[in-house]
Amino acid sequence: MNLTMIPFGHKGFRFEPGQFGWLTVDRSPFSVTSHPFSFSSSAENGTAVSMTIKALGDFTSTVGMIAPGTRAYIDGPHGVFTPDRNEGPGFVLIAGGVGITPMISILRTMADRSDKRPYLLYYASRSLDDVTFDEELESLKSRLNLTIVNILTMPPVEWNGEHGYLDRDMIVRHLPDRYQRLQYFTCGPGPMLNAVEDSLTKLGVPAQNLHTERFVFV
Repeated sequence: MNLTMIPFGHKGFRFEPGQFGWLTVDRSPFSVTSHPFSFSSSAENGTAVSMTIKALGDFTSTVGMIAPGTRAYIDGPHGVFTPDRNEGPGFVLIAGGVGITPMISILRTMADRSDKRPYLLYYASRSLDDVTFDEELESLKSRLNLTIVNILTMPPVEWNGEHGYLDRDMIVRHLPDRYQRLQYFTCGPGPMLNAVEDSLTKLGVPAQNLHTERFVFV
């Protein structure tokens, strides 16, 4: 579910790609009932802010019922999970499931900036039906130096791509030369993140080049 919000009473809302905000819907901005979500829209468009939310918990299951015009409050932006604070000659984005949300914000932003650096996206999903932004990701290849590696744990019979769980061998198969100089951003389920961090560390990627965002589903 894509939730798009338009700033009211001020010119715009600024954030860095990969950051998140605490969302409160139809309550006081001082309410204790708020939920953290990554921004999925381009950081270059401050006139509207989007969060892409999958139904995984009590609050997220009700997002589809929010009526247009409902007042929402965002506390943020928060976080340092962003290329804007971790410059490098190129970027490797590793997403599992809804971990694609901050990654699409990063890619949309960099496309809007006409960034020429290389981007490599590993995107792990359960099945083809669980892949989000698939058409847009393909179209972003025409605006970015972008390589996409889709991984399915439950692929269809005709699937010719990577399958199973993302592991060290799978990562190595697609890494470019001089990969240790790149910046790595990983977001997804805890077990996947632990495995990816361990694999990248053993491959010699410096700790300062590893950036992880762990979601808490609510």
